[in-house]
Amino acid sequence: MPRISSRAGGRRYRRVAVTYTVAREHGPATGPTLSSPEAAAELAWELVAAHDDDREHFWVIFLNAQNGYTGHHLVSTGSLSASIVHPREVLGPALREDAAHLILCHNHPSGEPTPSKEDVQLTRQLVEGARLLGIRLHDHLIVGNGTGKWVSLAQRGLL
Repeated sequence: MPRISSRAGGRRYRRVAVTYTVAREHGPATGPTLSSPEAAAELAWELVAAHDDDREHFWVIFLNAQNGYTGHHLVSTGSLSASIVHPREVLGPALREDAAHLILCHNHPSGEPTPSKEDVQLTRQLVEGARLLGIRLHDHLIVGNGTGKWVSLAQRGLL
C-alpha cells in the first residue's frame, strides 16, 4: 500500500514498497535413468538429430546420484572433422548443475563412430579432472551421423 508523506514544497511524495518472492517449482526432479550405454545412446541420438548439420557437436549429460538424467549442455560446435573442447567447459557446467555423474557424447559427421586418438586423450583428461572434483564420468559416446552406429568408450575399456 502506498503511503503519502507530508507535503514538502507543495508536492506530494509516495513511497512504494515492493516485495518479491522467489520459489522453485517442484516438478519431476529427473528424467529417465541412464544406467546402460544403450540408454545413453538413445539420448545421444536425440541430441544429434536436433543438430544434424554436418558439424561436430559435443555435449555433456548431467546425472544425479541414481543415474537419473537431470539435463545436458552443448559444450562445443566444431567443423566437419573437429570440435575444440576444454575440460573447464565441460566440468564448469557440471559443477553449476550439481551433477554427480556425467556422460559425454559427440557426433562424427562422417558417419564413422570410431574414436580418434584425440577423442581418447580428451576423455582421459576429463575422467581425471572429474575425479578430482568428486564427479564420476560414466561414458563417452560417439555417434555416427546417419548410420545408426555408435561407440561407447567405456565398453571398449578406454576410460
